[in-house]
Amino acid sequence: MSWFEACFDALPDPRTGNAKQHDLLELLTIALTASICGAQRCSDFADFAVDSEDLFREFLDLENGVPSHDTFSRVFRLLDPDAFATCFTRFVDHLGELGTDMVAIDAKTLRRSYDAAAGRSRLEAVTAFSPETGTVIGHKSFRSGEGGSEIEAARQLLRCLDLRGTLVTGDAIHCQHETAQSVLDQGGDYLFAVKDTWPVLHREVAEAFTHQDPGSLDFQETNDSGHGRVEVRRHWVSHEVDWLTAGRGEAGMSKPPPGVRAVAMAESEVTRAGRTSRQKRHYICSGAISAERFADAVRRHWAIENTLHWVLDETFDEDQARNRTDNGPENLTILCKLALNVLQRSRRNISVRRKRKRCGWSNEFARSILGQVG
Repeated sequence: MSWFEACFDALPDPRTGNAKQHDLLELLTIALTASICGAQRCSDFADFAVDSEDLFREFLDLENGVPSHDTFSRVFRLLDPDAFATCFTRFVDHLGELGTDMVAIDAKTLRRSYDAAAGRSRLEAVTAFSPETGTVIGHKSFRSGEGGSEIEAARQLLRCLDLRGTLVTGDAIHCQHETAQSVLDQGGDYLFAVKDTWPVLHREVAEAFTHQDPGSLDFQETNDSGHGRVEVRRHWVSHEVDWLTAGRGEAGMSKPPPGVRAVAMAESEVTRAGRTSRQKRHYICSGAISAERFADAVRRHWAIENTLHWVLDETFDEDQARNRTDNGPENLTILCKLALNVLQRSRRNISVRRKRKRCGWSNEFARSILGQVG
């Protein structure tokens, strides 16, 4: 566990005195391994440690035996989640070159994390996700009921990432001056949806595609069908944006986010059971993006729902997690994403659900997954 140890060695141990009976790194190693193998809660971690003690003794000392449920629970309640998230970033870096040219940012709420007794609101987390590799590359938690916000959490997260050569995609909530500047400062480009949160900008971008000759625009069309549903997606990009950026401050008009070099529109036409519906969405981009690249980015952005959020809910049962006390919810969701990253980076021809089951059934299969964490 050499590089795993290097990633987490600087993590402060919040325990004192006799409570430090079990080594913190060994405890985290057991919890991560258990999570990879299908464990959901601290009680599961303890049961897995007992049942797999022979496996763990192959690479851990376990000087005082295996930790109990109370030990796991105490550690995850007390760990500093910001320090744990910093170690998470190091862990991602050491997993190997991600090779991603796009990062999607989006937030998710942990529905069971509301702590009525302590008067704490639900935990939410902004995630930076690589659709290409299916891995989480950054994480920032917040509680909107306690003064936190998705917008500020996203900015803090983006400022910690190396975004050189990367396109960052986000929904309309992230179409903000400071968020856009955070992406540009880190060397990336942004592609943000524009909606009625910016009513004037939204109207002007929409009108730009009404007034321009369609033949002068970069255009891409894609088709998809299945299960009685046919969808045609049309994408237009315009790089004529002088009207959007010139003289707006002098005219008293609000300025768009910095660095805009293109505006884009996506139209989806869905036919099902003889009925057709159409939807148009508008975007701004800081890069000289092509229609083909735009179409690919819009489609891949939603992988964060299908490949991350859905997997965390359905495979890791994250929405049903009952740990509500102190820092437990923040730290356990980070642990889930650590486990998911390990699973996504290995044996890619097998689904995450199957890999978790087989890791729990077979020590040999678990070794093939865990081999990269060392």
